[in-house]
Amino acid sequence: MSIQKIGIVSLSNGIMGESFIQHELKIGLERLKQYGIEVEFLPHALKGIEFIKKHPECRAKDLLTAFMDDSIDMILCAVGGEDTYRLLPYLFENNELEKVATQKIFLGFSDTTINHLMLHKVGIKTFYGQAFLPDVCELAKEMMPYTKQYFEELIHTGKIHEIRPSDFWYQEREDFSESAVGIEMTSYPNKGFELLKGQPAFEGKILGGCLESIYYIFDNSRFEDTVSLCAKYSLFPQLEDWKGKILLLETSEEKPTPELFRKMIRALKEYGLFDVLSGVLVGKPQNEMYYDEYKEILLEELSDKELSVVYNVNVGHATPRCIIPFGVEAEVNVEKQVIQFKY
Repeated sequence: MSIQKIGIVSLSNGIMGESFIQHELKIGLERLKQYGIEVEFLPHALKGIEFIKKHPECRAKDLLTAFMDDSIDMILCAVGGEDTYRLLPYLFENNELEKVATQKIFLGFSDTTINHLMLHKVGIKTFYGQAFLPDVCELAKEMMPYTKQYFEELIHTGKIHEIRPSDFWYQEREDFSESAVGIEMTSYPNKGFELLKGQPAFEGKILGGCLESIYYIFDNSRFEDTVSLCAKYSLFPQLEDWKGKILLLETSEEKPTPELFRKMIRALKEYGLFDVLSGVLVGKPQNEMYYDEYKEILLEELSDKELSVVYNVNVGHATPRCIIPFGVEAEVNVEKQVIQFKY
């Protein structure tokens, strides 16, 4: 299954509509054109930061429209953000999402974690790990080779068959201006998947995403209504649904302090998550910030749990990024340094 048409949505942050990133947009559109893919920006996707912030109902409408449009076979998120939870009432009050959701490719990461959970709720399998602005619009001469490999596999086959570690990781860009176009990112050798504890081989369907996004489902410190809204619409899966699954966790560009990281892991521990999972996959922290501290915290907090924990997966906020299919049976083998998917 080769992708013919991509619908691009802004479900979190509206930065894609701002004039100061038009040079990035141009690069991304040119790349998609080279694949022969038709691109459609959903009606509100380019309306800018202020509009998108004020109108969660329009963001929700774009998602529903993208599912209803049979010509769109892949929904690609522009970028992450912080408040996509505000779409909940417009997608679930009258089962709006359930009525239109059909199995098509949905790709995004970061705050989009919340959208993945929304789609999981209505039985849609999604793909986690890349987005339009940070990946397809990468300012270097090409998309990052490792990132590109997975993106191409997804658009050409509609699936991801296996994931192996990247040979390199990159220092994140600080300059996204036009003067940075064509400048390569600084690379460093990558260690590969690290088994922190448990068996080196395990299996299950993967679900999860950005740790902070998940944490705010249980905590009101960022927005006062995240807990109540997520509870009202039962966004976070019940423990029964997590049984035998593999939890994916990765941290954002905010690079949470070790104290906050511990607090977030504890919130999931108190929910009982680590008592029912078959394993945990943890993404590489951006720029390897707190790399060893996070490892120690995971070992301390999960020392009494019977589960495998694999660290340093190239997904989420650290560049480059693979793409992880959610809802597909996965077989993790750390000795062979591979995660394979069975369709």
